[in-house]
Amino acid sequence: MGGVKSDESAQLVQMYIDAKNIEGKSPNTIARYQYILKRFCDEIKTPVRKITVYHIRQYMMSEKDRGISMNTIKGNCSVYSGFFGWLRNEGLIEADPTTNIGNIKARPEEEPPFTNEEVQLIKESCKNELQQAMVHFLLSTGCRISEVCAVNRQDIDWKGMKLTVVGKGDKVRTVYLDDVTVMMIKRYLRTRRDIDPALFYSRLKQRFEPGGVRRMLKGIEERSHVAGVHPHRFRHTLATNLVDRGMSIQEVAAILGHARLETTMTYVKVNERNVENSYRKFASM
Repeated sequence: MGGVKSDESAQLVQMYIDAKNIEGKSPNTIARYQYILKRFCDEIKTPVRKITVYHIRQYMMSEKDRGISMNTIKGNCSVYSGFFGWLRNEGLIEADPTTNIGNIKARPEEEPPFTNEEVQLIKESCKNELQQAMVHFLLSTGCRISEVCAVNRQDIDWKGMKLTVVGKGDKVRTVYLDDVTVMMIKRYLRTRRDIDPALFYSRLKQRFEPGGVRRMLKGIEERSHVAGVHPHRFRHTLATNLVDRGMSIQEVAAILGHARLETTMTYVKVNERNVENSYRKFASM
């Protein structure tokens, strides 16, 4: 096997990323791989060639103890598996440590949407134009956190109040902005003095990463006293509100980027009052 001499782990990760770039993976997917693998290597602090299944299991347990959902852990594990599988196929490691992890069972996330009162408290707890734009963008589009971080200013069709995002599996879809969200984003952009293409730009003078968005929302959670202020719950809220107002589940699935309607259904909390009203309407003789 060939050797990688200095900063081996970082170089192996970069070699994998380069290979995925050549395969034509989207910038959004590449950024997700880089973020997950960098954090994985930084936290384990063991050279990639020496990582065993025990290191990986211990790391995943620490993530679970931090409150990371099993759905996220399962998704991240698929990235580790792809990385180590590629290293094995390239002859850069002798064995793939992820082969013995086994199947990770993750239940569909049944999380209640934000109530109207909670949404108002979250909006009132935003400290600046950036946070206001971020919260409204999440509520309006239901984008995944990786999709939010990948959006560029030029992606937005201001007249049509919509934009195209690249989601899981490099699938392209259209998401939409309401009037207030457009106003909040324009107000935020007027505070910017940089020329970076990223729609959301951090104090570190770089495009926001998922961890930065989560920290921002955690601060809003603490000030608003609303539990569970994180990106995925905004998706649940949008899905429920759209169905509640009469949009078909198929259309909601298209907006969220779900390939299976069963996935969308786990996001939707049915309004029991609407169920009763619909029953009275359709069941009356």
